[in-house]
Amino acid sequence: MFIKDGVIVVECSTDEIAEAVRDYDGVTRKRAIGEIINSLRLVTPNVPVSFGDDAALIQNGDTGLLLAADGIWSRLLDADPYWAGFCAVLVNVHDIAAMGGTPLAMVDILSVRDAAVCHEVLRGMYEASAKFCVPVVGGHLHPDAEMNVIDVAILGTVKPEDAIFSHTAQVGDRIVAAIDLNGRIHPSCALNWDSATLRTAEEVRAQVRVMRTLGEGHLVTAGKDISNPGVIGTLGMLLETSRKGADVCLDDIPRPDLDALGITFDHWVRMYPGMGFICSVPPGAVDQVIDLFSGVGMAAADIGVVTDSRRLVICHGDAESLVFDLKEKGIMGIPLND
Repeated sequence: MFIKDGVIVVECSTDEIAEAVRDYDGVTRKRAIGEIINSLRLVTPNVPVSFGDDAALIQNGDTGLLLAADGIWSRLLDADPYWAGFCAVLVNVHDIAAMGGTPLAMVDILSVRDAAVCHEVLRGMYEASAKFCVPVVGGHLHPDAEMNVIDVAILGTVKPEDAIFSHTAQVGDRIVAAIDLNGRIHPSCALNWDSATLRTAEEVRAQVRVMRTLGEGHLVTAGKDISNPGVIGTLGMLLETSRKGADVCLDDIPRPDLDALGITFDHWVRMYPGMGFICSVPPGAVDQVIDLFSGVGMAAADIGVVTDSRRLVICHGDAESLVFDLKEKGIMGIPLND
């Protein structure tokens, strides 16, 4: 175990944490993405950014349209249809926010075999839609499906020159992780951290807008919302598309009181944090970026540095472990030219 200031903060070795992240379902289920991209990718001049980022950027005159879609993990939908519906909106809003954009509207595809499940999904979607002020304006219904499935697509806008991408991290950038720690482990899913249902509409909307502020101020070089792979896995995805590596200090990753929650550090770093972003930041802008996140109630910290190694390494004291060798094997398997 690791001890900092007399308090146990990590109950696993760096090797064990690296293995836990590397083998986590939230990471491994991303590996099929590359094959899909190989089958579908077209190079079009009006779509400067597509696969590998949180949303595609479509150039429409002087306007940038952001288009994204997300499906909810079946195990979450089976466990709690209401929370699955809420998350279907939450994750899509975050995809637009992560690009520095403003979310406009969503459409959904709902496949239903159980009317009660359908009603709970819709209740969750409605409440999240109202909280984030992003309407669901249409979609498609399969009323006689063999299983319950919810998928959502979202449209947003951004000035192309202010967009935040995943593939543009630079060597020497600092890595800033920001998470709203004012939350709880969701009762339906031990790997979901829920802050959004506990915050007011004004608070969550301010947290979503902070990424737009970062984009407009050109304060970050790259960014992503922290999703199912957790904070380290999501950073790995950003590094994969940027063709970079990173050295990360585990002690610096924002966390709640893990002892009070009864969870270990390796559990926390695999958790979907609800409201969380990870960015690569020029060293001179780190304090300003942290202050902007702190101003909307998010705990933000400098957790490491971007390197040219294409290896994501975690460290604690003198111990360090390789999590991903992205030159040998990517998380998503997205085809990248060297």
